[in-house]
Amino acid sequence: MVTVRIFIEGGGSGKISDKVFKEAWTKFFTAAGLTGRMPKIVRGEGRSTTFRKFRTAHRRPSELLLLLVDSEGPVADGHSAWQHLRARLEDNWEQPLEAGDNSAYLMVQVMETWFLADRDALRRFFGPSLNENSFGHWPNLEEVHKDTVLDALERATSNCQKPYRKGKVSFELLGRVDPQLVAAACPHANQLLTYLRTP
Repeated sequence: MVTVRIFIEGGGSGKISDKVFKEAWTKFFTAAGLTGRMPKIVRGEGRSTTFRKFRTAHRRPSELLLLLVDSEGPVADGHSAWQHLRARLEDNWEQPLEAGDNSAYLMVQVMETWFLADRDALRRFFGPSLNENSFGHWPNLEEVHKDTVLDALERATSNCQKPYRKGKVSFELLGRVDPQLVAAACPHANQLLTYLRTP
């Protein structure tokens, strides 16, 4: 069986430990039914560093290498992850020659978008002081601008005992959201989970 290693953006240098990062993603993937098919998780830290680690790791041909980063904006209709990452001026990333077409995946538009797919998890995590009026009626979460998502989470939790912040809180929350709800609300998340479940 081929080992899958996934390079995931986040947990910037010095901000969060490998242990917290990997535990959160392991909980998420376990809840998604990937026990027995669990990928090896690599904390990419910053966005460019994540891509650099992914590109360099192709010296290990025995592993299936995947990349998971925020899209940082809307994905054009019909664009693959690699097309999006090539077209985005701030990235302009070329698909490595050794990388397959199905080796890149996106959190659209940011990881926090996934959290909004599971309002029950938000209520349980933040408690009764959560102000859900800060969340809009968003029938398509992946179309909601990343700044809107982050602002809504910060405003909704401003009076909570543990307000939302990137870092430890974000990864604690990742380990508690329901991947099935995330996949149902976020097509790009569904693409990733479907691929990881495929024998």
